[in-house]
Amino acid sequence: MKILKFVFLSTLLLTITLVIVFSQKDIPLNKLKEKYTNSYSSFINISGINVHYRDEGMYNDSIPIILIHGTGSSLHAYDIWSNNLKKTKRVIRMDLPAFGLTGPFLNKDYSISNYTTFLKEFLDSLNIKQCILVGNSLGGEIAWRFALKEPVMAKKLILIDPGGYPVISKSVPIAFKLAKIPILNKFLTYVTPRFLVRSSIENVYFDKSKVSDLLVNRYFDLTLRKGNREAIVDRLKVSTSLTNVKNTYENIKKIKQTTLIIWGNNDQLIPVENAYKFKSDISNSKLIVMQKTGHVPMEEKALESLKHVTDFLKN
Repeated sequence: MKILKFVFLSTLLLTITLVIVFSQKDIPLNKLKEKYTNSYSSFINISGINVHYRDEGMYNDSIPIILIHGTGSSLHAYDIWSNNLKKTKRVIRMDLPAFGLTGPFLNKDYSISNYTTFLKEFLDSLNIKQCILVGNSLGGEIAWRFALKEPVMAKKLILIDPGGYPVISKSVPIAFKLAKIPILNKFLTYVTPRFLVRSSIENVYFDKSKVSDLLVNRYFDLTLRKGNREAIVDRLKVSTSLTNVKNTYENIKKIKQTTLIIWGNNDQLIPVENAYKFKSDISNSKLIVMQKTGHVPMEEKALESLKHVTDFLKN
């Protein structure tokens, strides 16, 4: 009993200490807007939430490029791509619900099907009839699922380390792991150590030296947007049972759009083995495997990955 009492008190003391030291208040949205919006930023109401997006480049382009980021990220993941692509194309990107400045879904439904419904409503609101869909990780799965559901709207696909097939990760960001642990994940909605954010970003990069303080600060700040921490936990709790995954990935063979697949050879979250599955199942596809690159090629090797995209668009 003495040992149990000691363990209980020690755990309680440690928990209280962690909460005191690492607890973070939400950052007011107006302050985040001052720092993370620019003259191209706009907000549009989709199903009751104000979605942050940027619409740049050649506005007379009838088939714009739509850039969709992954879990825990934001539209800033495509900053360098956008700055280059907008010289010849119309480029639209948004903060998905649960991330960036957009904030959580009001219905707390973070299934892929709800994200594809959101994307359709978003594009309809901007009067987009046809587009080229680009997506990384979660964004990649949203893109190819949308392409199956709306084949007329989605003219081409660019998939960057997308989700879809069963995954045996070689390494998972620690924040992702903690978010799936009952009770403990509740602490993540209040306790958000900066080092945890840095560690999670480094996990998806091959070259850790590219994870700058500026990059960490951006991810950290946007995580503290009101509602985002709880939303991220809710998103990572979405069922990924093998039955659901199997029913999903069997449809990948039905994709008819011309597709470019870009994959980091050193992706620890969704290993490169899955790249060859996408290449095999999508009949009209091209695969580029980038060496010494992690899960987010458009960030880690922005210009190199962009070259493959521009070549694809030209052809």
